[in-house]
Amino acid sequence: MKAVMIRKPYDLQIVDMDEPVITEHDNVLIKMKAAGICGSDVGIYHGQNAAATYPRVIGHEMVGEVIEIGDNCTKIKVGDRVIIDQVVNCGECYACKHGRGNVCANLKVRGVHIHGGYREYIAVPESDVYILPDDLSYEDAVMIEPATIAVQSCSRAELCKEDTLLILGCGALGSSILKIARLSGATIIAVDVVDERIERAKENGATYGINILKEDVVARAKELTEGYGPTVSIDAACTKDSLATLLELTGNAGRVITMGFSIDPTVVTQFKITSKELDVRGSRLQNKKFQEVLNLVKEGNLNLKNSISHTFNYLDAQKAFDFVDSKDPSIRKIVLTFDK
Repeated sequence: MKAVMIRKPYDLQIVDMDEPVITEHDNVLIKMKAAGICGSDVGIYHGQNAAATYPRVIGHEMVGEVIEIGDNCTKIKVGDRVIIDQVVNCGECYACKHGRGNVCANLKVRGVHIHGGYREYIAVPESDVYILPDDLSYEDAVMIEPATIAVQSCSRAELCKEDTLLILGCGALGSSILKIARLSGATIIAVDVVDERIERAKENGATYGINILKEDVVARAKELTEGYGPTVSIDAACTKDSLATLLELTGNAGRVITMGFSIDPTVVTQFKITSKELDVRGSRLQNKKFQEVLNLVKEGNLNLKNSISHTFNYLDAQKAFDFVDSKDPSIRKIVLTFDK
């Protein structure tokens, strides 16, 4: 079978691999139909993802059709349209035993530490497979995984109706967070450097928008909250200065959620955290959130349709990544498809 492999940073190749076979453990064989390009995939390609190992078949936003199952399968059948959980954990470490397998001490993420979805076939355990709604296309279904990341971040933030949430960054990640956050009833402030993204965020549920290039984001955020500051801030931009900015603008007793994987040093002071008694919390991947997102879709509370701006055949993955690097403003979400 063919696969898209990053052998080392900036070295993307289409390679031949043996097709996987089902086993007692990996008892569901799936033919890939679509896989999204995420910022972390781009980070692996650029050599900027500290967690990744090489060479690696990347791709963790992955959907497909079940073509074979093992004798021990109980819920999945051949022909099911499915999405695959990217998290593989040990179940035995402290984190796993305390219900936080997404930060397992022995964590393996498909597409990061082990081979992921940019290939024609993949075999996984039935427990890692979720059935897609019938009315959701494979391309749109790719957006379920980003929604799980958003659910995780809002869960870590303990977001509720009484909060004022500031989302820093209105790209693909920030947009997914906004779709989930607005369900809480919280007041939302969207911050970005592109006016069009801010306007789109306001159309999709943000109450206020701030262009950080045109306004003092700290002063404006406090102005919008009667001088207090947002009670929750989520960093969906993940730049060198973003954490320091959020520590500055978040109000007393607030929560600051970090999601980035940058290893570049950033300057922060304990005073901002201690004096306001802020909770600074990481949010990584997702912790069994797929069914929660699928329920939101089925109940009509989350619309994932028409989120994809561009598609490429997986064999044209280099063109797709070059397009990502072009920073074309029309890019919202790019999906690789696997129909030849």
